[in-house]
Amino acid sequence: MRLLSATTFLTWLAAACAAGAAPAPQPVDIPAGSITLHAQLFKPEGAGPFPVVIALHGCGGLSTSSEAVQPRYRDWAEQLLKSKHAVLLPDSFGSRELGPQCRVRDHRVLARRERVADVNAARRWLDAQDWVIRDRISLIGWAHGASTVLWAVRPQLAARGLEPDYRSAIAFYPDCRISSATGWSTRVPTLLLIGASDDISSPSSCKAMVDNARGRSALARIVLYPGAEHDFDRANVTTRSVGADPAAPERGRIGTDKEARADAQKRVADWLAR
Repeated sequence: MRLLSATTFLTWLAAACAAGAAPAPQPVDIPAGSITLHAQLFKPEGAGPFPVVIALHGCGGLSTSSEAVQPRYRDWAEQLLKSKHAVLLPDSFGSRELGPQCRVRDHRVLARRERVADVNAARRWLDAQDWVIRDRISLIGWAHGASTVLWAVRPQLAARGLEPDYRSAIAFYPDCRISSATGWSTRVPTLLLIGASDDISSPSSCKAMVDNARGRSALARIVLYPGAEHDFDRANVTTRSVGADPAAPERGRIGTDKEARADAQKRVADWLAR
């Protein structure tokens, strides 16, 4: 009887662990002009149809040597799955056989060019899937990926044939300096989230950019988190200078801000539910 109880307990424990395990992403290949865009797809259980978020990685890339999706992006995918959103993560660097681009001087993949093209290719692929709610496709990005979001939603860069438009957009700590200087505005509701103490991106440029877009833009809002630094939404990152990590910017400080992270999770869920 004691052996039976132990066996029953171990069976229950294995089932419980499996039930709580993080979902595995599905690799997909997307035609994108001269390249095949590799991506990772997280889907809720069931047949759908589902709203979808196209999620854009930062300059460190999507994957590591041991993981198809870095923990920071897997963490957000799991958050978005809770609201029954599918999440598509295109790998703009790996698809071009490139590693992290944070410290590369001669950038071969630009936010405003190659990465916007990747977004459009991902959108066309999603439009052809029967499990997608086509009028509920949104964008989210971090750092270099967030700068891509800002370019992708500009009115003059609306891609022909991609209708309906994106439902909404969210940008975590983009570099707003170029966009601010070139009269940025957006054609879809766009939310910017950035730490007020971010010394890698430019909070002041982002605020000026959003302020200057008022009156000639779709809804654009910015949240500046007092005391928060770059990567504030990543889990369990001790505040520190970036050091010599090739997958991090050359200079500046990063670190988790638990209050800002929790608030951002709520704001993202509310923004996507609009």
